Amino acid sequence: MPGDDKELALQGKVWMTVGGRQLGGSDRVALLASIAEHGSITQAAKAVKMSYKGAWDAIEAMNNLAGEPLVERLAGGRGGGGTRLTRRGAQLVENFLQIEGAHRRFVEHLSRQSHALADDFLLLQTMKMKTSARNHFAGKVAEVKSGAVNDEVTLDIVGGQRIVAVITHESTASLGLKVGTDAFALVKASSVIVATGTDGARLSARNQLQGVVSRLLRGGVSADVSIALPGGGTIGATVTLESCAALALEEGMEVTALFKASSVIVGAPGV
Repeated sequence: MPGDDKELALQGKVWMTVGGRQLGGSDRVALLASIAEHGSITQAAKAVKMSYKGAWDAIEAMNNLAGEPLVERLAGGRGGGGTRLTRRGAQLVENFLQIEGAHRRFVEHLSRQSHALADDFLLLQTMKMKTSARNHFAGKVAEVKSGAVNDEVTLDIVGGQRIVAVITHESTASLGLKVGTDAFALVKASSVIVATGTDGARLSARNQLQGVVSRLLRGGVSADVSIALPGGGTIGATVTLESCAALALEEGMEVTALFKASSVIVGAPGV
């Protein structure tokens, strides 16, 4: 407004991305730093004013996209178990803080020049993709098989795991999918079936990821199950309480996450 002595100031935030997917910004880095300080997910989440489930979801997403674990659990002892950052996680926090400091000084320099900007300067915001799918896996296309109607696309993801998806020819072409290109897979937690004792069993589900139950949160009707995969990845599933009881699910149990190739949504960064 004319005559207003309030000056226009510039602000900005730093975000890290992997293959076009958001690894995290200051909030997630603050969570990692808090874990390093407290050695506990519960205490770290409280310190940064985040829910326990939200903290774990953020950690699992970062582990999947980073390609290696940033956070690891400690075995219980006299003092009980705990949680700590891996060497890569600690390095990420340190590097981010240095980059954030340099970015802040840069924005402050620009802000000092902002007095020449008009009061009605149009602020542009980048549209960000939002999805209800809980499981996000960044990877590379390992194989594309063309069929009569649909294509079968195989992605290499974190920890040497593979995810197979069935999509249309049109989708393969529009996404520019070919061997070696970056891509990501989305899988809803409700599409994941948790199974035990599958050794030797013959199943129609193309995707069969073996792992260990790392987190089990029971609700009023269903349970939120996180399965730690070899190499640091995690896949989440929504399982009814009745199924939890029938399978006798508990943390530390070896299980298999099953989901159909048709349940996988494939995307490509920048498309």
